Amino acid sequence: MMEASKDISRLIEIMAALRTPVTGCPWDLEQDFASIKPYTIEEAYEVADAIERKDMDDLCEELGDLLLQVVFHARMAEEAGDFAFGDVVEAVTRKMIRRHPHVFARSDADTPGAVKIQWDEIKQEEKRERAERRLSRGITEDFKAGFLGSVHRSQPALTEALKLQERAAKVGFDWSEAEPILDKIEEEVRELREALQAGHPEKVADELGDLIFAMVNIGRHVGTDPENALRGTNTKFRRRFNHIETELEKSGERLEAASLERMEDLWQAAKAIERQLG
Repeated sequence: MMEASKDISRLIEIMAALRTPVTGCPWDLEQDFASIKPYTIEEAYEVADAIERKDMDDLCEELGDLLLQVVFHARMAEEAGDFAFGDVVEAVTRKMIRRHPHVFARSDADTPGAVKIQWDEIKQEEKRERAERRLSRGITEDFKAGFLGSVHRSQPALTEALKLQERAAKVGFDWSEAEPILDKIEEEVRELREALQAGHPEKVADELGDLIFAMVNIGRHVGTDPENALRGTNTKFRRRFNHIETELEKSGERLEAASLERMEDLWQAAKAIERQLG
């Protein structure tokens, strides 16, 4: 009988058993890389949520769920003859040793700034090597070309916007201070209003994207991560809306039947409570 273990080999064995034809799990057997990808992303977000809530029990469990995703992908790749979990471990250990010559070899990098420069230089070398390997296999990736090619398109759009701006700033393509960005935001709001008035859905989407991009930029300039800022606002919205729901239930009212004015009053009451609590 299969038992739990702290040894990673047990998890690999479990995944192999789940993917074994006939005796394995029907659901696991029908999965492929594309079908599992959304779960991988979801698990990464759940790890971030546990960290944000400072829940160590949940963090331990969610890290396990994320590790399971890595093992799952590696198992499918092994079945296809591409690579196995051991290859994944070997690749990342090789990368970490290579990127830390100041720890595992000889290097003059003895400050955080020097280490960062060294890290970026090594990453560029690795990027060129990967490009050569891909070309040798007949794989072209035009969307990864150019100075911004290192910014992955697969990450959330908000994070991608931040990374694009940070990357462009490395060569001086950036605002010198925050104030002009506020002017840019006001400009984008005006253009969004015009698009809304004109009734052009595609233009509205375009201008909305420009506005969000500018908002990300102001966050970067004032040292506030936009993803974290938005998560904080989401949490605040949940808390205030829950207050509305709770108060309506206390009064014997149904959320679906409450008027907007009634909900707005309760919303303002929730804000007042938050101010009192500091």
